[in-house]
Amino acid sequence: MRFAVSPMWEVGPSFRLLASGSAHPVHRPWIEQVRPRVAAAGLDRGLLAELIPPSGYVPDFLNPSPTGPAPTLAEELAGILAAPDARVRRDLDRLREEQGCLGPRLRGLYAEPQARRQRIVEEIETYWELALAPYWARIRAVLDADVFHRARQVAEQGPGRLLDGLHPSLSWDDNALRLAWRQRELSRKAAGAGLVLIPSVFTARGPFTRVTPPEPPQLAYPARGIGALWEPRTATRTEAVAAVLGRSRTRLLAELETPASTTELARRTGLSPSGVSQYLTALRDAGLVSAHRAGRSVLYARTSVAESLLAGGSP
Repeated sequence: MRFAVSPMWEVGPSFRLLASGSAHPVHRPWIEQVRPRVAAAGLDRGLLAELIPPSGYVPDFLNPSPTGPAPTLAEELAGILAAPDARVRRDLDRLREEQGCLGPRLRGLYAEPQARRQRIVEEIETYWELALAPYWARIRAVLDADVFHRARQVAEQGPGRLLDGLHPSLSWDDNALRLAWRQRELSRKAAGAGLVLIPSVFTARGPFTRVTPPEPPQLAYPARGIGALWEPRTATRTEAVAAVLGRSRTRLLAELETPASTTELARRTGLSPSGVSQYLTALRDAGLVSAHRAGRSVLYARTSVAESLLAGGSP
């Protein structure tokens, strides 16, 4: 049994949440910022929209088995491209069975899995830049904190206590992991060796599983601390930071509580667009902000280093 932090396990559930049209009580601030960008990019009408239906099964090839504790998005996208054509078609057969039919784009994917998969990867990369990359430092902090807590729990109380406490629908009893929503039993021999536990901030309604032997089964569960994920974070050391970085640069960092473009930051702060651009370049070179393409504009976001600096903690 091991833990992994997986970008693709955030892509699928978050895309489904956006497509649902609901105003999630926890993720509402994120939804309000991201949904217009995703719609403007046409992603709500592309391959991902057909691959990730509003409910039910999501093709397993979209979640390749993590090769380490924290695979990058690029590594997982390479796994999607490397999936055998037979697996892609098998997953689409199951999706057709559950949904009743395949959309036109998925029928094209079924006919030409190798040729069409590059388009899937391109859509995922676009979605990542619009919806997740600007917020990844914040999301990753929650996921890492969850893994740290669970690993300590295993060390102090054993794996049984860990598995019994992941979610109310999961229980560890009589040397078996029981999933309340699963209708058919799954033996250890049929499931494959091992178990990969994957915390996720967008699986708040319950765990998700991926079982594709001989790879180890994956269990994505709601991470601890999701409730505070989008709460404003007070910058407690702005005066001290301003003495080093200057007031304008520090003001921009404080304004980046949520990702923003150069034009938006200029409007908020009263600084000239050229001045904002110059300051952001310096902050980016120093590793305090990151830049993410969003259509014709660029969104800037605070990095984890900047978060720690403003909060007064250690990076």
